[in-house]
Amino acid sequence: MSVSLILLPLAVAAVAATHGATAGRDREGRVVCQVQTRMRDETLLAAALRDTDAVVGTDGDAITAEWAGVRASFRRGEVGVWAAHFTGEVDEQRAVEAVRAIDAAYGRQVQQAVLARLREQAPAAGLRLESEQVTEDASVRLVFAVEGRS
Repeated sequence: MSVSLILLPLAVAAVAATHGATAGRDREGRVVCQVQTRMRDETLLAAALRDTDAVVGTDGDAITAEWAGVRASFRRGEVGVWAAHFTGEVDEQRAVEAVRAIDAAYGRQVQQAVLARLREQAPAAGLRLESEQVTEDASVRLVFAVEGRS
């Protein structure tokens, strides 16, 4: 089977939802549906795909991911919106679930990138990391002290 998903940025997805954008079929009869996502950065997307145990490859403007029996090709369209085309042992529900799992992994990748940037830039801003706590919901609380002040 073949399923194509349009990965809409969250802000665009909210507008599309109000206009009734849902699943449909393209000219070749393939299932095409729109899924909300926050994915933008290719490097973070590739890392998120690896986090879902995919074998990841890049080929010019495409990122491919392969799981047991399923292959996905991610391409960015003219306006920067990603589209994912799934082939193999996949139906619409499994493709949407895969995208949601990838989106969650992408969110964790973004969080790690932001945390690394904060740790890296803190000393230049006169801050010292005093504590770091990961909560039950996987959010991270950082406490910084201002250097040279009491």
